[in-house]
Amino acid sequence: MPPLTPARRATGKRFWMGSVGNGWPRGGGEIGELLRHPAFDAIGLGPVESWPASLKHIAEMVLNSRQPKFVAWGPDLAFLYNDAYVPVFPERHPAALGKPFREVWADIWEQFSPIVARTLSGSPQLFKELLIPMRRDGRTEDTWFTFSYTPLRDDDGTIAGILCATLDVTDQVAAKRGEKLALDELRAKSEALAVVNRAGAAITVEPDVERLTQIVVDAGVTLTGAEFGAFFYNVDDGEGGSYMLYALSGVDRKNFEKFPMPRNTKVFAPTFDGEGIVRSDDILLDPPYGQNAPHSGMPKGHLPVRSYLAVPVKSRDGSVIGGLFFGHAEPGRFSQATEASLVSLAGQSAVAIDNIRLFRAAKLEIDQRRDMEDQLRKLNEMLEVRVAAEIADRQQAEAALQQAQKMESIGKLTGGVAHDFNNLLQVISGNLQLLGKDVAENGRAKERIANALVAVERGSRLASQLLAFGRRQPLEPKVVNIGRLVTGMDDMLRRALGEEIEVETIVSGGLWNTFADPVQIENALLNLAINSRDAMDGAGRLTIEVGNAFLDDSYSRTHPEVKAGQYVVLAVTDTGSGMTEEVKEQAFEPFFSTKPEGKGTGLGLSMVYGFVKQSGGHVKIYSQTGEGTTIKLYLPRSLRSEDRATAADTVPATGGTETILVAEDDEGVRATVIEMLSDLGYYVLKAKDAQSALTVIESGAHIDLLFTDVVMPGTLKSPELARLARARLPDIAVLYTSGYTEDSIVHGGRLDPGLELLSKPYTREDLARKIRHVLASRPQGGRGAADAARPNAKPSEPHHPETAAKPKLLLVEDDAFIRMDTAEILHDLGYDVIEAESGEQGADILDHTLVDIIVVDLGLPGMSGSAFAARAREALPSVGLVFATGGSDLPDSNHLSGSVLLPKPFNSAALDRAVKAALQPRL
Repeated sequence: MPPLTPARRATGKRFWMGSVGNGWPRGGGEIGELLRHPAFDAIGLGPVESWPASLKHIAEMVLNSRQPKFVAWGPDLAFLYNDAYVPVFPERHPAALGKPFREVWADIWEQFSPIVARTLSGSPQLFKELLIPMRRDGRTEDTWFTFSYTPLRDDDGTIAGILCATLDVTDQVAAKRGEKLALDELRAKSEALAVVNRAGAAITVEPDVERLTQIVVDAGVTLTGAEFGAFFYNVDDGEGGSYMLYALSGVDRKNFEKFPMPRNTKVFAPTFDGEGIVRSDDILLDPPYGQNAPHSGMPKGHLPVRSYLAVPVKSRDGSVIGGLFFGHAEPGRFSQATEASLVSLAGQSAVAIDNIRLFRAAKLEIDQRRDMEDQLRKLNEMLEVRVAAEIADRQQAEAALQQAQKMESIGKLTGGVAHDFNNLLQVISGNLQLLGKDVAENGRAKERIANALVAVERGSRLASQLLAFGRRQPLEPKVVNIGRLVTGMDDMLRRALGEEIEVETIVSGGLWNTFADPVQIENALLNLAINSRDAMDGAGRLTIEVGNAFLDDSYSRTHPEVKAGQYVVLAVTDTGSGMTEEVKEQAFEPFFSTKPEGKGTGLGLSMVYGFVKQSGGHVKIYSQTGEGTTIKLYLPRSLRSEDRATAADTVPATGGTETILVAEDDEGVRATVIEMLSDLGYYVLKAKDAQSALTVIESGAHIDLLFTDVVMPGTLKSPELARLARARLPDIAVLYTSGYTEDSIVHGGRLDPGLELLSKPYTREDLARKIRHVLASRPQGGRGAADAARPNAKPSEPHHPETAAKPKLLLVEDDAFIRMDTAEILHDLGYDVIEAESGEQGADILDHTLVDIIVVDLGLPGMSGSAFAARAREALPSVGLVFATGGSDLPDSNHLSGSVLLPKPFNSAALDRAVKAALQPRL
């Protein structure tokens, strides 16, 4: 058949140009024109004129139908269709006209071949909204058709073809499907809303966070269709490893127990940072996945996850409480619609968690307030009791403070009084003893002096009691066995108590040692015994017990001033009148006494109390009126062996020839002690304070012993003076003296180790023995050196040369009385003395007289003593020089080397030694 060429009529309709054929078919539109063309030929049907009438009849009916129809006829099922069918396959028209069915629909033949076969077998076919993939506009798209296949018979009744009437229902099906999807989406939203509402209602009344989050996660799994879901609480510590699993749904919790909590990786960070929803159709392909070295993806054995959905749960203040996480082993299981439901669920859970937090905070505040109210109520109930106890405690503390302040004040007062009092007693005692030598032949005067010395001794004891009460007496503790000490006092106690008092002494076996001053223990025991004697009116029974005791922590708690531990206890019990509570409370107070006026000082028990406290001990009184009294002294136990007793009085009371530097600020005491030492044969240098004494030491003068008062004015203290003296003169001996030591050389009530102290007032014999004891205790090399430096061992022997002329001596002194006395002494010592009352007069004498030695006062008016001496040395380079002065400084001049310092006041022996020392190079 020649090709047909499409053309357009004037009406705009398309027609096919070619030779005009027969008049069949009538009508049929564009397809009719094609069939009428003489060149038209349908496969297997031959020319149109030869078609069977049955075919022409049905074909003409189809061609003039407005419904899309086609006829497939003949052995090849030639495809004949009408104009209405052309839109079904526009790209196949007109080439499909007359072509075999199988060729026309080759792309869907496999789908339609069974349908065609059933129809040709005589079974009509009807299909509604059948999906047919149709290729249109160069691509395949889904289309839906409703159509029927009816078998067609030829003139002899044989099935020769198929009639198809069809409708393209793609739009209707799409509309129906859209409606269904909308209904499904609405249903899903309704169901999701119901799930969210149920969960919201449940979590609104749930007070427990774990149960609340479990409800939320279960609802999330239902909403999303996830295989599992979880809620992780955000407790990030800043290092990304502290998220806490609170709830899990869809899988057993043990699936997560073997894995660590999630870290702040690039996958989790957006959720815990509150950046928004994270949804991934396949997390394994997500770029952030596995990008946190050394971690690369999920750990081995983790549940498979492809679809991933995470929603942050944010508090009303914007902070991230935690996150909801959902997973599925298949990709693409979560949709945008799912996200919306989860956002609502996450919001409700955040509000509920915030409410729980607020509720807990409010409950905590209410509980705390209730507790505070209960405590306040209890406090109010106990307030009166507490106030009363507080007042009582405060009164007790104030009383203790007042007592301590009183003791401290009186202690300072007694210390100062004792210092001045002892200095006065020392001056009196020293002068009485010196006076005794002058009236040795006058018995009446000697008796009066002896009485006066007894009074001095009583004053000394009173001062000692004052110091003991004030806890300022210098103790010399030793390790002693009190049992032996008490036993040794038996005779003395019996003499003091009288025959009418029976004394019983009980010493426990295995008695411990104690570290205390044995002399003060004896004094304390004697005081207690005498008090007991007075309480028994001179008749009764006195029991002295010595034993071991332990004061425990419970006792210490009720007696804060007592340290728990082991003690040696000395108890004195009498059968006297006893004490009232008021008397017991005041018994240790100074000057308190129940004895008649004039029968006691009231310092006895105060002295005992001060001594025991100063020794680190404790005192306790047990007494009832009419039942007698027991006083117990507790002294701390010592684990050391008992010290060997030494008798200081065994040292003979003799003098010596050594040089002693006396440092004493009290002028009267200084003058007295200098005379006593000079009388004992010592060469004495003097200083009014520590600084002056240091100047004498640094002058290079030879000194064997430093005899220094403890308490003196000035910044340089006695202990520092002693240290500097030993640094300059390693062999020097040091002896302290004082009526009150403060804390300079006594610490904790005890004399510092290695120190020697002679307490004021002291006798000439006490001074002599102590001096010899201290000098004997110094290194032996020091004594030999002192003797070698001083060739005249007997300074009291006057210098009377029998064959040589008397040494000529110039005495320059402005004080007439001193000059006269000194000249007389020098004459007695065998010197030829020339006197001058000033430096100028002395210089005039030297202009015409040669002298061997000059004794000059440094403090001359006009020309000073040092200026005169310098001028004398220029005139007489070998002249001996003695400077007599009330100070302690030698003139600083190279011209005056070899000069001798003679401190004022001086005695004849000191003057003799000084002159001989200056004259020595000439003898």
